[in-house]
Amino acid sequence: MKFEQMTAEPFRLPVLPSTIETMTLKDGTRLDADVYRPAARRPFPVLLQRQAYSRRIACSICYAHPAWYASHGYIVVVQDVRGRGTSEGTFRPGESEIEDGAEAVEWAARLDGANGDVAMYGFSYQAYNQLLTAAGNCPSLKALAPAMGPWNPAQWAYENGAFQMKHMISWGIQIAAETARRAGDDEAFSALQAAASNLPLGGPIASMPELLRKHRHYSHVMDWLETPADSPYWASISPVAHVDAIRARRLPMLFVGGWFDPFLPATVESFRSLARSSEDTRLIVGPWIHFPWTRKVGSVDFGAEAQRNVDIDHIRFFDCVLKGSPNRADHPRIELFDMGLKKWRACEDLPTSTHSLFLDGTGRASMDPRDGTLGSRQGTADHAEHIVHDPWRPAPTVGGYYGVPTGPVDRRVTDERGDVLTFTTDTLEDAVEVVGEPEVELELSCDRPSFDLCCILSLVTSDERVHQISSGYAHYRVATAGRYRLKLATTCATLGKGERLRLSIAGADYPAYPVNPGTGEDPVSTPKSHAVVTTIALWHGPERPSLLRLPVGDGRLLASTGLQLRVS
Repeated sequence: MKFEQMTAEPFRLPVLPSTIETMTLKDGTRLDADVYRPAARRPFPVLLQRQAYSRRIACSICYAHPAWYASHGYIVVVQDVRGRGTSEGTFRPGESEIEDGAEAVEWAARLDGANGDVAMYGFSYQAYNQLLTAAGNCPSLKALAPAMGPWNPAQWAYENGAFQMKHMISWGIQIAAETARRAGDDEAFSALQAAASNLPLGGPIASMPELLRKHRHYSHVMDWLETPADSPYWASISPVAHVDAIRARRLPMLFVGGWFDPFLPATVESFRSLARSSEDTRLIVGPWIHFPWTRKVGSVDFGAEAQRNVDIDHIRFFDCVLKGSPNRADHPRIELFDMGLKKWRACEDLPTSTHSLFLDGTGRASMDPRDGTLGSRQGTADHAEHIVHDPWRPAPTVGGYYGVPTGPVDRRVTDERGDVLTFTTDTLEDAVEVVGEPEVELELSCDRPSFDLCCILSLVTSDERVHQISSGYAHYRVATAGRYRLKLATTCATLGKGERLRLSIAGADYPAYPVNPGTGEDPVSTPKSHAVVTTIALWHGPERPSLLRLPVGDGRLLASTGLQLRVS
């Protein structure tokens, strides 16, 4: 499908000064909101954003101000959720959002000047509470626009059993600081604010900083740290647990994601789970981090097309589903930004076909990036590559979701470490279109009771820069010799002639995730002093093959005579 981005802005209305309006929940808790109205005497649909970070911010770090949305013919309501901003109550992520959200929708539908139809928008936590609201009793809710938010909170805190340490500690500090500010605790606020820019990971247990222990009454984070990934608690605050009820609503939805956003897997999974509920459900994934949504990400300028007007995307979506604008055909169901071509592409479904690339080498893939190979043919003999994970100097987080900076940065120095295995294709003779969800299948053994695995898929440019395009991480609580499968994040990147594809494998990604002590103890609660050197053996060859299942667009290889891949 060929299409052009629509950037022309519809006619705008003057907007009245915002007003502060309050509602009282059934349990007596007061919630405060800023309301923006067009200066016109006719009923308008309502756009509701329920904020966990102060309604005055209103997600303006990546969306236009609410007054801009109001100027396009909407009453815009930005409400502080329970226990945030100036609203009353205690903030506990997800625990009251179904009921509170449903009450807020029906209250907003009855506001002066409202026509009774409500849609919700916002990113991150503001996306999460939309999906929970849709599970509640709110008949006035007509559409959602969740961007870059959680879908399954167990996967929010844990990725394949591995605690997402940097993300959780950073967020926990932010939530605790705001609660301390509300409580008038200047000392706690000051300490937490200082820690936000220099995470306190230096204590005996990196995942449980003393600062968060001391101020645990100000946030949920210590409770989450003490709740294992398989606890039934997560289902109690999860949209996934209510997926049938959400589907039954048949709500149009506009999902927005980013290739370097930590919620990318959640965004793709939630879209896949709900896409067939309505023909007006769409997905847009750009080359963005969590925020802002700009063309320059990490060390790469993705060009003018990456500077997308997502606000216009929202207005056209809301105009279509709330006002009946006849421009549905102009909206592709899925739009993905190709990080290789630096252009937007449209498709009706996410591709699922893959090609197998086999890992091979002489046993020196950790010593020489040129030794490990990826190709369509298996090696002629079985060999082992070894990752020696030293907890004193764990393989570091570079770029991706949690590096500094986040996004695609040149990871050559990390790939050249002795504790990182690299497997690289030959130079491509023609372009290869990679789009979908890569997966590794590895034959592994380990000399310790447990281990972690970090897999990074990168594009190697013709001038030898190495830029991440996908990643996956897993904690294996019990290390048994055998085959391990790990799905990496969905990606879209056309590799050009003269470029190569690389798979990098390590036993850590610190501080994105805590160091696995290797003893079988829980990495979240185990002192650093318990950690031991762990050796992971990766086998490859005809009897013990290890491979990468590479997704190729439309189930076909565009051109790659050098690789001769097969569809699986």
